[in-house]
Amino acid sequence: MNLLERITEAIKEILIGFIKSCLQDLFANMNDRVGTIAGEVGQTPQQWSGGIFSMIQSLSQTVIVPIAGMIITFVLCYELITMITEKNNMHEMETFMIFKWILKAYVAIYLVTNTFDFTMAVFDLAQNVVANAGGVISGNTSIDAASTMQQIIDSLETMEVGELFLLSAEVLLLSLAVKIMSMLITVILYGRMIEIYLYTSVAPIPFATLTNREWGNIGSNYIKGLFALGFQGFFMMVCVGIYSVLIATMNVSSNIHTALFSIAAYTVVLAFMLFKTGSISKSIFNAH
Repeated sequence: MNLLERITEAIKEILIGFIKSCLQDLFANMNDRVGTIAGEVGQTPQQWSGGIFSMIQSLSQTVIVPIAGMIITFVLCYELITMITEKNNMHEMETFMIFKWILKAYVAIYLVTNTFDFTMAVFDLAQNVVANAGGVISGNTSIDAASTMQQIIDSLETMEVGELFLLSAEVLLLSLAVKIMSMLITVILYGRMIEIYLYTSVAPIPFATLTNREWGNIGSNYIKGLFALGFQGFFMMVCVGIYSVLIATMNVSSNIHTALFSIAAYTVVLAFMLFKTGSISKSIFNAH
C-alpha cells in the first residue's frame, strides 16, 4: 500500500468515525424526545407537576371563586328580574317558577364550589383514553440504533472519500435539524400542559354561567375546550403510532442518503402534526 492509499484510508476512517458519532447522537436524541411523548401526554395535571397544580388550585379557590360568586349573584338577579317582568310583574307567576329559580341557584353554587372535581374528571377520562390508546399502539416508537448503525457502517465501508465528505455534511445538517425538531416537540408538550393549567385556573368563572340560558354558552364552550385539551393527548398518541409505523418500514441499507433524509422528514412531520393536534381537537369538539 503506497502513501496515497494510506492517507486515503486514514481520511476514510476519520470521516466514518465522525459520521458514526453524529448518527449515534442523532438517533439517541430522536429516541429520547419521541419516547417521552407517550409518557407526557398520559399524565394528568396533578401528575405532571404537583407544585404547579397546587399553586393553580390555590389561586382558583382564593382569587377566582369569589369573582365567580359575584357572577352567580349577578346572573341569578338578572334571571329573577327577567322572570318577573316576563310574567306581568308576578301577576301570572307560578310557584313552580320560584322553585325552578332556587334549583338553578343551588346547581350554580354547587358547580362553582366543586369546579376542580369536574375539571379533573375530564382529564382523568382523557388520561384513561390515552392509556388505552397506548396499549393499542404497540409499535416501537424508537429507531433500532444498533442494527441501523451496523447497516450504515457496512455501507460506509464501500464509499469513496468524496461521497463520505458529502455524507458528513448531510449528517451534520440533519443533526442540527433534528435537534431543533426535538426542542420544538418539547415546547409543544410543555405548551399543552401550561394551557391546561391556564384553563383550569379560571374554571369557576365559566362554570358560574352554566345555569343561565343567555350566558350558558360561555360555560358550555369552556367545557368543550376542556375536552379538546384532554383529547389532544389522544391525537398526539395517534401521531406517534403513525410515526412508529413509518420508521419501522425504513430500509437504511438500500440508500443511506434517502433513508437519513426520510427519517428527518418523518420527524419534521411528527413535530408539525403534534403542533396541529390542538386545532384539530378544538375543531372536532367545536371549541373556539
